[in-house]
Amino acid sequence: MIRPVMKSISTHILDISRGKPAQGVSITLEYLQGGTFQKVAEGKTDADGRVRDWKFEMLQGTYRIRFETTVYFETVQEKSFYPYVEIVFEVDNADQHYHV
Repeated sequence: MIRPVMKSISTHILDISRGKPAQGVSITLEYLQGGTFQKVAEGKTDADGRVRDWKFEMLQGTYRIRFETTVYFETVQEKSFYPYVEIVFEVDNADQHYHV
């Protein structure tokens, strides 16, 4: 069976302190344009700790993904070490799938 190449960005978060997926984490995806990051998508992780349904035009370039960890840890009544987590990465080929 030949599967089509996915052209997107996905993410998956595991709460290793609890040993399960981190559900309900707010995530923002941004694209660097003209020296400033612009929001292109946002969502919350599902019961499996994944965001799968972002809809945006993927371009070659620099992206930043921001995970709102403080809010998540407040919901599970734990203190957060990181107030948020940001990862900056490069998309070299907009025709490929990237998993962060």
